Amino acid sequence: MKVTFKEISKQFKGKYALQDFSAELENGIYGLLGTNGAGKTTLIKIFVGILRSDKGQVFINDVDARSLGVHFLSHIGYLPQFPQFYKNFEVMDFLRYMSVLKEIPKPQGEKRAKELLEIVNLSNAAGKKIGALSGGMRQRLGIAQAMLNNPDILILDEPTAGLDPQERIRFRNLITKFSENRIVLLATHIVSDIEFIANQVILLKDGRLLKQDTPQALVDGLKGKVWSVTTTDETMDEKLHRLKISNMMRSQDDIHLRVIDDEKPDEHAVNVQANLEDVFLYYFGEGEKW
Repeated sequence: MKVTFKEISKQFKGKYALQDFSAELENGIYGLLGTNGAGKTTLIKIFVGILRSDKGQVFINDVDARSLGVHFLSHIGYLPQFPQFYKNFEVMDFLRYMSVLKEIPKPQGEKRAKELLEIVNLSNAAGKKIGALSGGMRQRLGIAQAMLNNPDILILDEPTAGLDPQERIRFRNLITKFSENRIVLLATHIVSDIEFIANQVILLKDGRLLKQDTPQALVDGLKGKVWSVTTTDETMDEKLHRLKISNMMRSQDDIHLRVIDDEKPDEHAVNVQANLEDVFLYYFGEGEKW
C-alpha cells in the first residue's frame, strides 16, 4: 500500500491551514507531529473525504483517491480527535452497529468484533454501556471500531488526549500491534506518543511540511545543538529570558538547564545527547523563552 499527498492546499477565511503539502507513505507508523493549529486535523479530514482540498490530490497506489468513490473508504480505519459514541449502546452492540455501517457481512462482523475486543482487552466489558466506560476504555473501543474492516490505512487523530500514562502506554502498544502490513498515520502534538513507535515522523508547521524522516535521523540532525548549562538563582532570570530551555532541575545550590541553541549559549555549556522532544522544541519553540 502506498499513499501519496501531492501539493495539498486548503484555506479558511483567506488563511492557509495547509499549503503545498506533499508526502509519500508506505507500510509503517507515521507520526504527524505539530503544535495545535499546525494543520494536522485538516490534512486528515481531506484524506478521509470530510473536506475537499482547494488544490492538490491524494493518490492510493498511484490512483487518484477521488476516482475510487466510496470504495476508497473500505481501505480506511479512522478514529477522529473527538469520537462521538452512543452512550446507551452496549459495547458489543456498538461494534455490531458499526459493522453494518461498514457493510461487513453479519457473521464476519460478529467474529471480527469479538476478536478485536479480545485484542484491546475489552472482552469483559462487551455487555457494558459505553457511558460507563473510562476514557481509556472508550479510546480502545474507538480503535476497535476503526479496525473492524481490517483497513489498509489506519488514521488516528490525537488518540491519547486526556489519557493517563498507563493508558497511553497501552494505546501505543495497540498501535504497534495493529501496524503490521498497513499504513498508520498518527497525528499528535505529544512527542511521547510517537517517540518509540514511529518509523517516520512528519513535522508540520503552519500548514507546511518542515521535514519527514526517521526519529533517529531527526535527532541526529540536532547534534551539537543541545546543551547542559549550570546556573544559580542569581543568574537564572537572565538565562530564562535569553535561552530556549527544554528542562530544568535543581541540585542543591545549582540549577541545571537543558538548552536548545545552534551556538554555545554559555562559556561553561556542555553538549548533551538530543532526543525527539528537543527536535520538537527546536522547530516549534519560537517565542517560548520565559
